Amino acid sequence: MKGAYILIMENKKNSRIKVGSLGTVVFPPGLYAYVGSAMRGLEARIERHISKQKKTFWHIDYFLKSRNVTIRQVYYKPSKRKEECEIADSLSRYGRAIKGFGCSDCNCEGHLFWLRDMRFLERVVASRRWFKKTDF
Repeated sequence: MKGAYILIMENKKNSRIKVGSLGTVVFPPGLYAYVGSAMRGLEARIERHISKQKKTFWHIDYFLKSRNVTIRQVYYKPSKRKEECEIADSLSRYGRAIKGFGCSDCNCEGHLFWLRDMRFLERVVASRRWFKKTDF
């Protein structure tokens, strides 16, 4: 399956995390949303993110490796076209982008967002055909 996904995560306390080529980034406590896509193997990509045992490759791997960070919800949307930048643009209205995070292959400000609240989820998820992953 091809498509896009959104990981909703909680960072329990102020964290300084070395994020590959971005260097050390300070992440305040709170909720975060990360948008990504997989143009083959969407299910496998999501399972990889959920897994605790993996090599650090993508920016999100460094963030998820922190003991302060927990995945709270996962949403996915089957699609034949790459939509992550459109989704990131939608998320930018509801949170602050972490500059350069997860967007080395596009012109977005970032694909990880520190959220003010979760109200965006109702709007973003309702506006498209999203599914919620419940088995993790």
